[in-house]
Amino acid sequence: MQTWVLITIAAAFLQNVRSAMQKHLKGVMGTTGATFVRFGFGLPFALLYLVILWRVAGHPLPVPDAAFFRWAIVGGIAQIAATFLLVHLFSFRNFAVGTAYSRTEPAQAALFGLIFLGEKASEGALVAIAISVVGVMLISVARTTLTARSLLMSVFSRTAGIGLLSGTFFGLSAVAYRSASLALTASLPAPDYLMQAGFTLGFVILLQTLVMLAWIVAREPEELKRIGVAWKPALLVGFVGASASFGWFSAMTLQQAAIVKVVAQVEMLFTFASSFFIFREWINRLELVGCLLIVLGVVMLLVI
Repeated sequence: MQTWVLITIAAAFLQNVRSAMQKHLKGVMGTTGATFVRFGFGLPFALLYLVILWRVAGHPLPVPDAAFFRWAIVGGIAQIAATFLLVHLFSFRNFAVGTAYSRTEPAQAALFGLIFLGEKASEGALVAIAISVVGVMLISVARTTLTARSLLMSVFSRTAGIGLLSGTFFGLSAVAYRSASLALTASLPAPDYLMQAGFTLGFVILLQTLVMLAWIVAREPEELKRIGVAWKPALLVGFVGASASFGWFSAMTLQQAAIVKVVAQVEMLFTFASSFFIFREWINRLELVGCLLIVLGVVMLLVI
């Protein structure tokens, strides 16, 4: 099995653990605070990884250029938005369903390209997009009276909108991170996916921490006290989150972001297990079918 596949599966597992813990933190602090801990408490670990690669393992440091900073900033801000929306979504629906919404980002990217850029899509791609959209619609009406009208209007619901927008930002951040990491190749003696991923992660998470901290101090200073009270679980979230991000960055340096996203759908299996065994949340038949249709549509879209 290729290295990037193993890294992606490990990152998907760690990301599921991080998301589960963020859902728990959502019960003791606001959405902004639960979003911040993923970055702020992950910063020490991200910098530690970078120092170990540089000083212990002997990997040379890259010299970033304008392209790196541009893509890293775009990816960092997009990930903040995506994470905020995903954590906020947990207030409305259960853990598995909330995560499923964010899994639609590849299908959205293809649809946006078709609508706004005039990019041609094959019949198979259109079928894959339709399957994913039907999956989202089924999830949205799973706990209501199922009618043709409710099914059609579900895609325009508030929860669907939040989840789909979260997926859009996650997709954008993935492409931006791969671009930023690859921009470092020219400044290294040879391609070094570990250092490129570690350096990109270190810069991005520092940027995200500063942006989020400035926002909290200016707009929601009361969150600082809540974060301080929950520092122990927050520290674990930071460690797991930084480790997952290091995995994603490494995998997307080795392979196209879209291909990595295919293997990353294994996260849904971890998510279902967490939703049932940890949060004791029951998933009804329509929600399960909807989640599976989303995964099926995304996989079809990226392998055809």
